[in-house]
Amino acid sequence: MTDNEQFDGSLDEFEQLAALPDKSTYVLRLYVSGMTPRSMEAINNLTALCEEHLKGRYELEVIDIYKQPELSAADQIIATPTLVKKLPLPLRKLVGTLSDEESVLVGLNLVRKR
Repeated sequence: MTDNEQFDGSLDEFEQLAALPDKSTYVLRLYVSGMTPRSMEAINNLTALCEEHLKGRYELEVIDIYKQPELSAADQIIATPTLVKKLPLPLRKLVGTLSDEESVLVGLNLVRKR
């Protein structure tokens, strides 16, 4: 179904389409403060999670707030590490080392909260 087509099917067909996995490209920014152990842990956790769950369909930009403070101001970053999911919408922010895989997957809308 293209963006311009209207859905004219049954509720069952709609539910089947809604259950299909989303193949959108994820645009992610991870804000860190230097290469501290917490920063490295967040980078490693996020990279592993993306490779497992989003392989081939994500763009990850790691931003050191000390080197690019203007970007952190634009995204209103007040703590690090912070992950910002730009796309697909809605925009989401997750703070911490991203070690709780289930919470990160829920935050990225890759799984539903249990």
